[in-house]
Amino acid sequence: MAERSTSAVDVADNSGDEPLTAKAEQATADGVAQTRERDTAADEDAAEKKTDTPTDRGASSPPELHSGHKLARRYRLEECVTRLDGFSSWRAVDEKLRRAVGVHLLPADHPRARSVLAAARSSALLGDPRFVQVLDAVEENDLVYVVHEWLPDATELTTLLASAPLEAHDAYQLVSQVSQAMAAAHREGLAHLRLTPSAVLRTSTGQYRIRGLAVNAALRGISSDTPQRTDTEAIGALLYASLTQRWPYEDDAYGLSGLPKGVGLIAPDQVRAGVHRGLSELAMRALVNDGATASRQEPPCTTPEELVKAIGEMPRIRPPEPAFTAPPEYQRTTYQQGTYGRTPPGATQPVQAPPPPLQSRTGRALKWAVSALLIAALGLGSWQLADALMDRENSGDPGTSHTNDGGDKGQPRPKKPISVKGAQEFVVEGRPQSPETVGNTYDKDPATLWRTKTFKDGPQLAPYKPGVGIVYDLGSEQNVSEASIGLRYGGDRSKAALYATDSLTPSTGIESMKKIGTATTSGKELKIAGKKSVKSRYVLLWMTEVPNSGTDGYYGAGFKQGITDVKFKG
Repeated sequence: MAERSTSAVDVADNSGDEPLTAKAEQATADGVAQTRERDTAADEDAAEKKTDTPTDRGASSPPELHSGHKLARRYRLEECVTRLDGFSSWRAVDEKLRRAVGVHLLPADHPRARSVLAAARSSALLGDPRFVQVLDAVEENDLVYVVHEWLPDATELTTLLASAPLEAHDAYQLVSQVSQAMAAAHREGLAHLRLTPSAVLRTSTGQYRIRGLAVNAALRGISSDTPQRTDTEAIGALLYASLTQRWPYEDDAYGLSGLPKGVGLIAPDQVRAGVHRGLSELAMRALVNDGATASRQEPPCTTPEELVKAIGEMPRIRPPEPAFTAPPEYQRTTYQQGTYGRTPPGATQPVQAPPPPLQSRTGRALKWAVSALLIAALGLGSWQLADALMDRENSGDPGTSHTNDGGDKGQPRPKKPISVKGAQEFVVEGRPQSPETVGNTYDKDPATLWRTKTFKDGPQLAPYKPGVGIVYDLGSEQNVSEASIGLRYGGDRSKAALYATDSLTPSTGIESMKKIGTATTSGKELKIAGKKSVKSRYVLLWMTEVPNSGTDGYYGAGFKQGITDVKFKG
């Protein structure tokens, strides 16, 4: 049994009295259609009790708004989903683009209005599709409002856990995607600080998206001296709940029962049988992040980046095999020849007797004649075969020689596959594309991929960007002669080249590297073959042209490409 860190959880909602992750949220700032928040007097009373600081007592009451009210003559309010602590959240309709949106509203003189506007604008600049996007942040007519995406086909993690814990593969996808998204946000200086099960959504395509980045905390006045540790522990709590269907604290929250009082924090595989051991230890490393876990003395994870690294060191958890349904037993038909009728149930079909044997004198003569012809044909065929073999042997036909002495020297040797031991994204200019998913290009799983960002112009990336690429480590020096690349998108054209380089972080420019080969395709398979093999441990796959493709999930239309699988031969 391990003691958990208090520095990461004791972040006040409004007054500093309650831990951030220990209490169920009274209302959420971003709503989805399936899980509507309560708007009751009890919630307002609870919020009123919590707002006892001088700042909160001076907060202005929310304006009296109603369904049908329009903001900026564009956003029509439809339904209030949250009313709490001086602000309200609504489901609305953007009449200009004819789509559903979410809106947070608070008075312009609210004590937290400035911080909410700043948080919303910072979140909007991130532009990461793994987060629910902020669409607008405006101060107008004594009101401050923040407009964000509304995902009607998404389901809260709270709803998913209401019936059963997640399967190991689903929990692995959850912690992987959420950790990678939060690591990217922290690299840009943004924290969530209110990462609860109601803030995580799963779309119909199986992707996890996070809502309320920076904005939810700003609406409630939450801050932290250690934001990375706070978010990391919150991810650990999400993983713990996904594995056990229990909240990893003593108090019940988000529709989940807490742990028994007085026992402390125990590992998920001790709470429920059949929990994946690696995921259980990962949850403990994130939750108990002020010291080593009690089970294996693994170092704690105090930042989302460390959590991403720990996940990358785990064996990949494959999805469960689809259940096989046996085909129905073959039903023999009972159609009768010539009548096309079905034999009535219960009726027996007459069995036809075999034809009588040839017992007459003519029949016996016919049988002897047929036997004699067969014997003669067999003898004639054997004689012709033997005669042909003797003629070939006497003529010295070279085609009969089967000796292997030096006979294979003229044949080209088959190329052998080369395994990849590691890889790293190669960046010449600007920002990286997706460094955390580079391993998907050689994991032998065609369903996973590494994807470039979407470019507005193309197919040639230059002059805006010279190219994008990945350096592969083959473990030792190998003779590399070709590469087969599986691509996500077909289209106008994709162009890539293969270079031999000196390390995962090359010390020379591309112009100084030795080129193995180059190729262009308009399909989803690209094969690069060099005229001769080049000996190198490190190989750079450098892509300079990408096709134009439409919207794919939450990736917009534009010039982009993804790599699903890379294989080398030499």
